[in-house]
Amino acid sequence: MWASGLFYLLILLFPGFLYGARILALFPVPSQSHYYHVLPYLKNLASLGHEITSVSPFPSEEPVNNIYDIYVPEVFNSFDELLKTMTTPKNTWEFFDATNEFVYNITKDVFNNDGVRREILRPGKAQFDLIIVDIWKYDAFYGLAAYFEAPIIGLAPCGTDWKIDEMLGSPSPMSYLQSPSSYLYDLDTFGGRMAHFVERSISWFNWHWRYEQKHEALYKKYFPKIAETNPLSEISQNIALVLVNQHFTLGPPRPYVPNVIEVGGMHIDQQPKALTQELEDFIQGAGEHGVIYFSLGTNVRTKNMVEDRKRILIEAFGSLPQRILWKFEDEELQDIPSNVLVRKWLPQQDILAHPKVKLFITHGGMQSTIESIHYGKPMLGLPFFYDQFTNVDYIKKQGLGLALNYHDMTSDELKDTILQLLTEKRFEVTARIAGARYRDQPMKPLETAVWWTHYVLRHKGAPHMRVAGRKLNFFTHHSLDVLGTVLLAIIVVLAIVLIIVFSVCKISKNILTRLVVKKRRKQKVR
Repeated sequence: MWASGLFYLLILLFPGFLYGARILALFPVPSQSHYYHVLPYLKNLASLGHEITSVSPFPSEEPVNNIYDIYVPEVFNSFDELLKTMTTPKNTWEFFDATNEFVYNITKDVFNNDGVRREILRPGKAQFDLIIVDIWKYDAFYGLAAYFEAPIIGLAPCGTDWKIDEMLGSPSPMSYLQSPSSYLYDLDTFGGRMAHFVERSISWFNWHWRYEQKHEALYKKYFPKIAETNPLSEISQNIALVLVNQHFTLGPPRPYVPNVIEVGGMHIDQQPKALTQELEDFIQGAGEHGVIYFSLGTNVRTKNMVEDRKRILIEAFGSLPQRILWKFEDEELQDIPSNVLVRKWLPQQDILAHPKVKLFITHGGMQSTIESIHYGKPMLGLPFFYDQFTNVDYIKKQGLGLALNYHDMTSDELKDTILQLLTEKRFEVTARIAGARYRDQPMKPLETAVWWTHYVLRHKGAPHMRVAGRKLNFFTHHSLDVLGTVLLAIIVVLAIVLIIVFSVCKISKNILTRLVVKKRRKQKVR
């Protein structure tokens, strides 16, 4: 009896849950971390009865109920070139030009994909209630929201940046907040703030002068009728919600508008699985010295690693008393020491959860950083590009670990830094405290993401959450027009005052001169 009563109560309180929404998910970045970060979220929505059409280069290995994959392998075409670009010295304009061109090409590849054209763009083929998209400068995708008359939820795997803030009207002060970048600035110094201002300005101009119009043209090409009445610039200002892969315990705290929700770590498995017998035996065999886990993510590959760097890693690892689990695609590395186990794939979260794992050597990617903090493990950061530099900088400043320059470190430097991290207990203590702070949340990040997704569905896009500032241009948003007018008024008033003072002085001088002349004439007459 009580069960039926509860059922009807849920019907009254949550009418939005009585139907499964049709959701289009676009995550075309050819980087596994971007997609596998969002996959638990999509699977959770699918398990609740929502129908997901997922556009990505990583189709499910096994069928998942309510998830239909549209495979877009074309996006891999220029990925290796991008990785090379991001690890090759370039000036700031060239760097942003290369990344923006890469994202623009991905957007074109997705629209040109046969499956997308057949299943999504063909008139009358599909209808969606919600669009979920990776929000990294894929502006032409936002046209799908107008096409299907559906709200957009954006996911920001690397945290928010100036462009997301601009679309939402969210505060983004350059004085203490740095967008993800392959450059790192000391914002505590005037020189650092000046350099950061220059970089942000170059990034802003590169996007608005070169790529904003390219996405507008792409939007008009695929949605010509809608584009006549719905400019892309307006659609991009109506993002319903952004789920940010960040948390105030994972990076510098920052302000957000109401429709930005922190869900950093929503991909984390709250119940780590038991390791295979091979891995468990290897870890247990380390004894009191423990184990070091080493992974540079999915984008640093054998063909990108020069022999000199491999030799330095092998020499340093072989000289340590600890055992090392090394995730690397080349299991046939030569001269591997007996204390090192190399595997193409390793269950990273399950390994970090193991009590005998003492240290994580990482590239500093957002997912890896979050996982390491969640499990309370100190880190040695070897950043390569983009947000990895700011992530590793935060790790150092918070006392969660140390960092080295992968490209010029020596074997001795690597060994000494590892031993410092393992012998100085402050790193372990700080990591455990940081993990406890992060885990102390009213809801799990995945639960938070799902709840807010349903909120957007229940409230038809939740337009009441959007601030008016998103529609203001730069000058109006920062009151520069008002400040300019006030400054001009002050200058005019000062000018008038100076003119009056000058005129009074001039007149007074003339009067005094005449009086003096008149007095002298009288004296001569006498």
